[in-house]
Amino acid sequence: MSQQPLSDVIELASALIQRPSVTPEDAGCQNLINSRLEKLGFNIEEHFFIDTLNTWARRGTEGPHFCFAGHTDVVPVGNEKDWRHPPFAGLVENGVLHGRGAADMKGSLAAMVVATERFVAKYPNHTGSISFLITSDEEGPFINGTTKVVDLLEARNEKIDMCLVGEPSSRDTLGDVVKNGRRGSLTGHLTVKGIQGHVAYPHLAKNPIHDVAPALAELSSKVWDTGNAYFPATSFQISNIHGGTGAGNVIPGTVEVQFNFRFSTELSVEDLQNGVNDILKAHQLDYELNWTVNGLPFLTEPGELLNVTLDAIKEVTGVTANAETTGGTSDGRFIAQTGCKVIELGPINKTIHQVDEHVCAKSLDDLALIYESILEKLLANPK
Repeated sequence: MSQQPLSDVIELASALIQRPSVTPEDAGCQNLINSRLEKLGFNIEEHFFIDTLNTWARRGTEGPHFCFAGHTDVVPVGNEKDWRHPPFAGLVENGVLHGRGAADMKGSLAAMVVATERFVAKYPNHTGSISFLITSDEEGPFINGTTKVVDLLEARNEKIDMCLVGEPSSRDTLGDVVKNGRRGSLTGHLTVKGIQGHVAYPHLAKNPIHDVAPALAELSSKVWDTGNAYFPATSFQISNIHGGTGAGNVIPGTVEVQFNFRFSTELSVEDLQNGVNDILKAHQLDYELNWTVNGLPFLTEPGELLNVTLDAIKEVTGVTANAETTGGTSDGRFIAQTGCKVIELGPINKTIHQVDEHVCAKSLDDLALIYESILEKLLANPK
């Protein structure tokens, strides 16, 4: 039995998967995408910062300015022997596309490109501008990727009005969830100092683990806020505790604690930092505390971009989508800080970062139709 030919979307997604772009490597993915965008009249800029390749491609100079944003890098595959199919083969079996990046997010990139090709073929003189912002540093430290390109655009006063990030937002079926915002992420790196000593002589030592435990209990039980109409309550989670020399009879001299806040628009970074310091000082701890701001919360309230997206999903899939702000961070946080309206819409996220990552091939074809419909509703020629 001969295999059915692959659609344009699946063929491109498979070709991208076959390029082993483990973060921050791009492995030729952006070159493949750019070669197709260039044929559509996009002006292509490639920006390489330290170890990261970024693409800024734009068609048109006027507003409204709509941007597709995404990343070509993927997380490591782990032990390849655990995979049912080779992780970088991009195989299609029984209507399912397999491989690292199938869902996160080479499938979305393929859908974006094909949707844009179809749209430009139908509307070569469309209104406004279409752009692509693509990086190979989203899964890594996110230092030399989208944030650097956004800084470059801001420096030359090049504004994006609306942006769709192709992160895998769907939960159970394509389009059931659209992310119209994300919580902020703030990480604390805490070191509490004590006095090292023998466990048999605790009066000669000072155990920092014992000292910090009540403070951690208070931090974890504190109600930081109750959220709002768009965001759940702020969450405090301890992610790592390390102390001791490895010997069972030594009281440690220090203990290191790492914790994270996922926070709503009800609180600022300064509010959280002050709240933590107040509790630590109240417990009279000798400590050092360093902070990493991973991202600020953002929200795209109901309006043209969100409404058009919900309508396009309904037309293509029949699904009534929910707008949510849950989940982790994405590069949308950097773009939103410019004042741009940002949403996230992509495939089902059940297998992302897992062994045997995969996605239904038809869902990617439907995703391309949704993206194309969004372009038509926003930028098609005036009637």
